[in-house]
Amino acid sequence: MVRNVIIIGAGPAGYTAALYAGRASLNPLMFTGFQPGGQLTITTDVENYPGFPDGIMGPEMMELFQKQAARFGTEIIGETVTKVDFSSHPHRVWVGETEYQANAVIIATGASAKWLGVKGEVEFGGYGVSACATCDGFFFRGKEVMVVGGGDTAMEEANYLTRHASKVTLVHRRDEFRASKIMQDRVLKNPKIEVVYNAAIDEVLGTEMPRKVNAVRLRSTQDDSTWEVPIDGVFVAIGHKPNSDLFVGVLDMDPAGYLVPEPNSTRTKIPGVFVAGDVADSVYRQAVTAAGSGCMAAIDAERYLESLEASAEAQVVG
Repeated sequence: MVRNVIIIGAGPAGYTAALYAGRASLNPLMFTGFQPGGQLTITTDVENYPGFPDGIMGPEMMELFQKQAARFGTEIIGETVTKVDFSSHPHRVWVGETEYQANAVIIATGASAKWLGVKGEVEFGGYGVSACATCDGFFFRGKEVMVVGGGDTAMEEANYLTRHASKVTLVHRRDEFRASKIMQDRVLKNPKIEVVYNAAIDEVLGTEMPRKVNAVRLRSTQDDSTWEVPIDGVFVAIGHKPNSDLFVGVLDMDPAGYLVPEPNSTRTKIPGVFVAGDVADSVYRQAVTAAGSGCMAAIDAERYLESLEASAEAQVVG
């Protein structure tokens, strides 16, 4: 059986693509992957998505996305695609040994934040530990927070957080940043930012009832000494990794691994293959922008399928 559309990934981009494809009577098939709902499933309160004036929990929002996609005919399979072959038409994808075929494929596999891998980081994820200042900075109004990293992302996060936090401590394991000069200057001139060089987080500390961060243990990268710093929140800003390994050598990528569509489109270099969401977005990485690109990918896929149908009809007439 050849499907109209297969959607790989189930975050805001994938579910929105499924919603639009379903409403177009394309009966999409979705594979949710290893993290159904994407990064929002590890986010607590979401207050910046339109339509939720009182905010909503990330997992609850993704459950609503899923229900809406299913309502319009999306078949949802909780499996991870393990192999693809876009070299012929219809396109083929595999889950283990099981093969599926479709005339169009929408890739919405998202991206994953890079984490430190220290004790307490997972336990307090969403309860004081975050990888997105734009998403969660608002919750730290008047509080003291820490940012970890030394690149442009860390500089941007630190500067942004000064809009909300009373103090931002920027921790970097070396004695100089790798960020661009202009970004460094902004940080170093900001009176609300204190920089701690040659240090790394050794452990995130906090309470269980209620669950929240209240300190971190830092370790010197020079003499291995440790000390604790009281803090209300920790923002890990050491980068994101797009979930694009499956498409290495198949689709165009930038040096960081983000999939690259054609300009002003979600189309890739392979006809019938489209990309949406954070796997193709190294700049914004917001739920609302991912959802918007999912809508675009579904519309592009629908038009592509219409062109295939028109071409087939023309050949029959001819």
